[in-house]
Amino acid sequence: MPATVICGLQWGDEGKGKATDLLCGSVSTVVRYQGGDNAGHTVVIGDEVFKLHLVPSGVLHPHITPIIGPGVVVNPRTLLAEMDTLRQRGISTERLRVSRSAHVIMPYHVALDAAREGAATDGGIGTTKRGIGPAYGDRALRMGIRMGDLIEAELLHARLSAALAEKNALLVSAYGGQPLDFDELYRDALGWGEQLADQITDTTAIVQRAIAAG
Repeated sequence: MPATVICGLQWGDEGKGKATDLLCGSVSTVVRYQGGDNAGHTVVIGDEVFKLHLVPSGVLHPHITPIIGPGVVVNPRTLLAEMDTLRQRGISTERLRVSRSAHVIMPYHVALDAAREGAATDGGIGTTKRGIGPAYGDRALRMGIRMGDLIEAELLHARLSAALAEKNALLVSAYGGQPLDFDELYRDALGWGEQLADQITDTTAIVQRAIAAG
């Protein structure tokens, strides 16, 4: 078989990360295809324990190309911190690739997630308050920021300006929160793009080439 798909059919914590790590010896590419940094994959190698939230567990194997696909919502701060932690522990992240089309979890998504959960009269739904639901909402509404936008300054400026106007209005009028500053957020987003420029690419093409090669 050219590809193996691992799906969780319960409530999480089924061992998907461990299963992925177990199968890594026979594949060249590991693709994370959905979800966000609410995930927690724990892999034990010898005496070392690795806890991964966003980077695919295949990153622990030097022959693997780990891919964050277009269905994932990515918090760049989490991704950069996780990459830095891996490098400090001697794990290379040079082969990691992130889809240009993956949507970005922005700070206003996190703020809205917390505000909605806090305002719920029935105690909320138990969200992790990491902005994942609001980011997927913007993806469905076709108004989200994508990873590829982070390396296109003019495009990022236009899309962020439009998105933040609506999000700030919601935060202030609906939840009594504080608006986010556009200049600060734009500067941060450009910085994320600069640091991740080598990783952001067309991951669909990489996967299709790997499948074609068997």
